[in-house]
Amino acid sequence: MAAKASGGVQSVERVFELLELITNAGGNVTLSELSSSTDLPLPTIHRLLRTLVSLGYIRQLPSRRYALGPRLIRLGEGATKQLGALAQPQLKSLVDQLGETANMAVLDDDMVIYIAQVPSPHSMRMFTEVGRRAHTHDTGVGKALLAQLDDDAVRGIIARQGMPRPTNKSIGTIDELLADLKLIRERGYSIDEEEQELGVRCFAMAVPNSPTPTAISVSGPVQRVDLAFSERAIPVLRQAAQVISAELNRN
Repeated sequence: MAAKASGGVQSVERVFELLELITNAGGNVTLSELSSSTDLPLPTIHRLLRTLVSLGYIRQLPSRRYALGPRLIRLGEGATKQLGALAQPQLKSLVDQLGETANMAVLDDDMVIYIAQVPSPHSMRMFTEVGRRAHTHDTGVGKALLAQLDDDAVRGIIARQGMPRPTNKSIGTIDELLADLKLIRERGYSIDEEEQELGVRCFAMAVPNSPTPTAISVSGPVQRVDLAFSERAIPVLRQAAQVISAELNRN
């Protein structure tokens, strides 16, 4: 019985190793690329891939490459909703303490996707629809997410997604962005200085040790979200990020 249980766990570990390798490779790989990235025997890789293809978690392309399958989308959507629900108390605490809208976002397929929000009680407030996708270079959460990556990974994202400029204050070159990310890493938080929408300022911070790049933010009109606001907001954001991180990593 013990041997069977042990073998079962090992098979699960191998399946998730393959899924993560395919994800890290950009979503599709060849069999030989997988084989060179793991110590698993080639017959084992082939057998696990066949099983995953039959279940719909991986699909084989006409080019013979293996890609992530559609059944993973449902799992990912469910996990994203749970992540947002887990963070909701901390987002509410941010709004209660700071009076401005709080958001949570993750990096998904080179874009920001907002997964949770608690709105400000003010009549004039910021509103971002949960599920909305945005570029990374011109949002507070996006830059906080990019700051968790190395510069080569950032260049790759920008090469694939481009750098549209929603306002005249948006960052427009990769060199400007990399310089801003260096500053973000040094001080521990990002600022959207009317880069997504004129008249709106946002402070954002990464959630440390999260299983996928994750960030939280507070945003509002520049008249209220000023220097004095930032001095109050940064410690509160940091505390919320640490609490969320602890919840995510609780065994």
